[in-house]
Amino acid sequence: MLQQLPPDSTEETRRSEVRIPSKESLRASGQVQSLSRALKLLNALSYYVQGLSLSEVAQEVGLPNSTAHRLLTTLQNERYVRFDNERSVWMIGVQAFRVGSTFVRSRDLVSIARPYMRRLMDQSGETVNLGILDRDEVVYLAQVETQKMMRAIAGPGGRAAIHCSGIGKALLAFMNVEDRDRLLGSLQMHRETAKTLTSGRALKDQLPTISGSGYAVDDEENAIGLRCVAGVIFNEHSEPLAGLSISGPTARLTDALLPSLGALVAGIANEITAELGGRRPVV
Repeated sequence: MLQQLPPDSTEETRRSEVRIPSKESLRASGQVQSLSRALKLLNALSYYVQGLSLSEVAQEVGLPNSTAHRLLTTLQNERYVRFDNERSVWMIGVQAFRVGSTFVRSRDLVSIARPYMRRLMDQSGETVNLGILDRDEVVYLAQVETQKMMRAIAGPGGRAAIHCSGIGKALLAFMNVEDRDRLLGSLQMHRETAKTLTSGRALKDQLPTISGSGYAVDDEENAIGLRCVAGVIFNEHSEPLAGLSISGPTARLTDALLPSLGALVAGIANEITAELGGRRPVV
């Protein structure tokens, strides 16, 4: 019996990554059949850290055992997979790790995110921000400004308090419980406006709603007349890597528009996550 999937994967995603395409599809796309099959085997093994038997991995990708074994042996010779003799299972090999690590080292969050940020600005009509957590503050790495007269400008290098910024609250909602509780326990929640949350309990009570919807809202909590809607970009371990937000005046970011804007921001944050090789956690 196949092992349970890790919590950061879904059945639909797994099937799309591991199932062998039809011969007609391969011909139409110009793919090399043997290479496509070998890569599907690697994808399948990546979902099961404890490894798979030959029959299990063959079943996963939809290949005969003999074909799967021939491809696995070739991958083993190049160290992309390895065979655990004691448990008779196939596992990801060190060469796959080396190739993946090169991508992790070379990826540039800002340059990868910027085209998506421009699209988000075009679709929302508002200024778009990219930020990361730095101790107890959000640091903005990049911004794409709207051309509208009234706009929010933080700028790269600007900072905002976690408890009253959209990105800060979104990142808090998806942090692991231990790190979040430790941060909240030491957080100085200064009042910026009449709407600023200054109680750790009040902030913590918002987090399940944020993680459930996929986006957070700063409703004039950092500046009067300004709203911010933020989503989260995740790394390969389904951990918060950065936040993506749109910000603008309350006159344009109305109550009626918040759900659709939230879905838009969260959706594009998910696209950046995928581009970076990350995975959104299953909530």
